[in-house]
Amino acid sequence: MPPVPADPGPQPAAPSGPDPAEGPSRETGRLSGPLFRDEQPGAVEPGASETVVLRAITDDARSAPPGGPYPGAAAYPGQSVPQAPPVAAGHPGAPGGPAGQPFLVPSSYPGQETPVAQPDPQPQPAQRKQRGGRNLQAAIGVGVGLGAVIVASLFVVKALFLVVVIAAVSVGVWELTSRLAERKEIKAPLVPLVAGGIAMLATGYWSGVQWAAASLALTGLAVMVWRMAEPPENYLRDITAGIFTAFYVPFLATFVALMLAADDGPQRIVLFLIVTVCSDTGAYAVGYKFGRTKLAPTISPGKTREGLAGGIGLSMLAGALLMELIIDGGSWWQGLILGGCAAVTATLGDLGESMIKRDLGIKDMGTLLPGHGGIMDRLDSLLPTAPVVWLLLAAFVGS
Repeated sequence: MPPVPADPGPQPAAPSGPDPAEGPSRETGRLSGPLFRDEQPGAVEPGASETVVLRAITDDARSAPPGGPYPGAAAYPGQSVPQAPPVAAGHPGAPGGPAGQPFLVPSSYPGQETPVAQPDPQPQPAQRKQRGGRNLQAAIGVGVGLGAVIVASLFVVKALFLVVVIAAVSVGVWELTSRLAERKEIKAPLVPLVAGGIAMLATGYWSGVQWAAASLALTGLAVMVWRMAEPPENYLRDITAGIFTAFYVPFLATFVALMLAADDGPQRIVLFLIVTVCSDTGAYAVGYKFGRTKLAPTISPGKTREGLAGGIGLSMLAGALLMELIIDGGSWWQGLILGGCAAVTATLGDLGESMIKRDLGIKDMGTLLPGHGGIMDRLDSLLPTAPVVWLLLAAFVGS
């Protein structure tokens, strides 16, 4: 009969304190349960317990009230965890903050510190963009260069300015017909339009307005005949666009040539250019500073009624001064009328081209002039203003 083992007697009770191989409880803040889900007590690598304690404290920090103690403050007897620093709402670790981003707190171990997440810096106000997204420096440089060319051609040999106008009109016709073809597949004949534009300007300068009007009519006939070489589809649409282009660009520019043909032609051109530029400048400056009420929000959201008033005022002031100073027989009240009318037609011309560009779905007619766009983007206010200024000057001081 095998020997019966001796009774070992009563065993000592297991210690009630926390097992160092167990992690802190989220409910009590004490060490309880295995450190990792897939580990058993006693199979912990060196230093793992410290890592887990830090993770538990970090998790508890998210749910701790601002400024209150952490639930894991009693993880070790005789040791306490520092108070939670105040956390602004919306930051990681605070109520309403981004999920999944722990709020780091000072460690409970001597000599170890974990940096506390700092609040985001106050957002800086965005810099105000230049109106229309233009490069202001390039725009000023190009404007000064164009002004120098105009002045030099006007006061050296008057006919040289006519060459400048012919070149600008030819490029403008090319820009407009190119955009029509690209965006709407409208094939306005370019060759008869450019040739007819040159004829209008030349006959207007040397022969008068009757010959310029006759050149416009012949240009329309040439557009119709030239388009006959293409298939008949969209014939009416293409010739309509061609006749509109002939009237809009070269024929309206012919009134600049008519002003130039007068004895004091250079002075009239200077008056015409300055009142138009003052209209644009005054509208921009006043609208930028004081503009509140939109003038035509569906066409040009940047224009305001306050800006229009500023443009009219500055243009009238410039017209009154220039009529007295540089136009023979002119008076200040005539300049007031001329400047006011020029400002209105310049604004209407700008809005008219804005309508065309919106219909085409483009911002600028071209890219030839840095900071300005294309030639047509500079002629938009000048073209409809030219016949008005020519007519008023002819009525006030003769042609």
